Amino acid sequence: MINIVFFGTPKIALNSLEYLYNSNDINVLAVVTQPDKPAGRGHKISMPPIKEFAIEKGIPVFQPKSIRKEPDIQQELKKLNPDFFVTFAFGQILSQEVLDIPKYETINLHASLLPRYRGANPIQRAIINGDKQTGICTMITELGLDCGDVCLKEFIDITDNMTCVDLFEIVSKKSPKLIEKTLKGLINKSIIPQKQTEYGVCMANKLTKEETQIDWSKSAEEIHNLVRGIYKFPSAYFLYGGKIIKVLETRVLNGSGNCGEFLKFSKEGVEVACGKGSILLVKVKPEGKSEMFAKDWANGLHK
Repeated sequence: MINIVFFGTPKIALNSLEYLYNSNDINVLAVVTQPDKPAGRGHKISMPPIKEFAIEKGIPVFQPKSIRKEPDIQQELKKLNPDFFVTFAFGQILSQEVLDIPKYETINLHASLLPRYRGANPIQRAIINGDKQTGICTMITELGLDCGDVCLKEFIDITDNMTCVDLFEIVSKKSPKLIEKTLKGLINKSIIPQKQTEYGVCMANKLTKEETQIDWSKSAEEIHNLVRGIYKFPSAYFLYGGKIIKVLETRVLNGSGNCGEFLKFSKEGVEVACGKGSILLVKVKPEGKSEMFAKDWANGLHK
């Protein structure tokens, strides 16, 4: 039996925790997750999805504000005598003192093909940049940012209309078995972690507010990639009449005109000229309103 402590917070990591909990070869000793936070319109204090599952199954839960600065929790984790720490979208940086606790290693599941897209937003960045393929990998956690030796990789194709939500779901489904295979392989020495090359290193930095605003001088394909890359998280947008119009679905067209010019209103949506080609706005969410078809939004402008 392989004894682990699972570090994770959002929903994307939930499938992995559930899978490992139900594995005949893995014993989840405890869960470490972020503190409860306000969520939703009412700002009601909500538990991370990982904590909800742990409580349901009677797994001990630790919620440090910063695991690096809480020696009491570190001591509790040492008492558990884990073989591995497993981290997946935990949301905090670990110190060497924490990394030294498990008998073997701390294994991280990262949602890219390292060394490409080290950092916080690998899923979004892959789509925004128009990549046709990405993947997941398990790695040995070191103090640097996603720079540890890689254990296993699995490739994922990115289709032309795939959104970040679609890719999140695929990553969530594919990750559990890769983590389990990694843990077993490290124990029986069938996996030899490989150092990352410096060739192809690029960062997946957090998105800025400026990046989410649509620049109509860019190509229609670039704008389409931005829309699906940050679909609802937090959504690409443009300003119209002083209001924020979030864009949720688009299609690339071959029209031409002045950048940002509304070229055509049809039952399919609103065609807008870009730096190269044009883009069809299919679904939007105007400020203060619900998601709607772009044609309905446009019809409302002319009433």
